[in-house]
Amino acid sequence: MDKSFHRITEASSAHEGLEKLSTLDLLRGINQEDKGVPLAVEKAIPALEKLVERVYEAMRGGGRLFYLGAGTSGRLGILDASECPPTYGVPFDKVIGLIAGGDTAIRKAVEFAEDDTEQGWKDLQAWNVSQADVVVGIAASGSTPYVVGALKSCRAQGIATGCITCNPGSPVAAEADFPVEVVVGPEFVTGSTRMKSGTAQKLVLNMLSTTVMIRLGFVKGNKMVHMQLTNNKLVDRGTRMIMQELGVDENTAASWLKEYGQVNKVIAAKKQG
Repeated sequence: MDKSFHRITEASSAHEGLEKLSTLDLLRGINQEDKGVPLAVEKAIPALEKLVERVYEAMRGGGRLFYLGAGTSGRLGILDASECPPTYGVPFDKVIGLIAGGDTAIRKAVEFAEDDTEQGWKDLQAWNVSQADVVVGIAASGSTPYVVGALKSCRAQGIATGCITCNPGSPVAAEADFPVEVVVGPEFVTGSTRMKSGTAQKLVLNMLSTTVMIRLGFVKGNKMVHMQLTNNKLVDRGTRMIMQELGVDENTAASWLKEYGQVNKVIAAKKQG
């Protein structure tokens, strides 16, 4: 890594003597820092727009979206990927989250896994990554070897790359065709990037996947009409959607939903009929 690269995420906290503060003062301090995160995300919207458009084009053409990260960043990518199938009804292998150290690292840190510059590319190859796909590296520091190495290999193979990082001018951004830099500044606890940086990454991931899925047609009006009916709450929500869209009573809507299994299928069938 370039020794001249300055990681703002590792800079000393503006808050001193944390162990001496009261519970209320700690909570207020954390909240004070958190207030700046949405503003930092707002500044990154033009860059995020370019990444979203590229992901949309890839997925519209049958490609996939990969998230790749280590530690908190990897877990956030897996979280976003895992929520796309139930929310939008897409196959589980359309948005894929990969983490340094494998699935074990989701719950328990795997020592030095993030320092392997080759493993990220190997993990992508296990999914037969191709030029039809887009790979987004997530790294608060912007210097995680697992992510940098993977993006570098992707670019060498002509695979589109993006990144979400919280330091400007990072090695990760240098390997990304569509870098998104959300600079939130030093953390409340020095270097604890699961805090503001993690919040920023989560906000960006929400925006990215939600916008792509809307553009792909998985939302009608403002409703998740392709959602999987995996619990009673979602069945009730789906029933209300059908009642509102088709002007029928609850029993009829519930019966149709049970018959067709998905809100969008009910609406399509009944409007055609």
